[in-house]
Amino acid sequence: MAKIIWTDEAERWLKDIHDYIAADNPTAAFTVVEGIYERAQILSNFPEIGYKYRSEPEGDIRILLYGHYRITYLIRGSDRIDILGVFHGSLDIDRYLP
Repeated sequence: MAKIIWTDEAERWLKDIHDYIAADNPTAAFTVVEGIYERAQILSNFPEIGYKYRSEPEGDIRILLYGHYRITYLIRGSDRIDILGVFHGSLDIDRYLP
């Protein structure tokens, strides 16, 4: 079972998503953020469930879908997964991942 680490940037993205939705509907904002977080928890047991975005020397970058959002993560080995960011599907992910 791998440990899931949320990077500071991923946490900022999640907060931005919450704040954007909460401006109109605080309850929906909580539901969406909680859903994204819960969806990411599956990675601890099934790290390769997301589709492969690309390989890096540190490991594979993969993307797990949740509704309109893409949870981007790095598999650093069998015991660690870094959540790199959470992106709305309409964003060009190539602009945000180096």
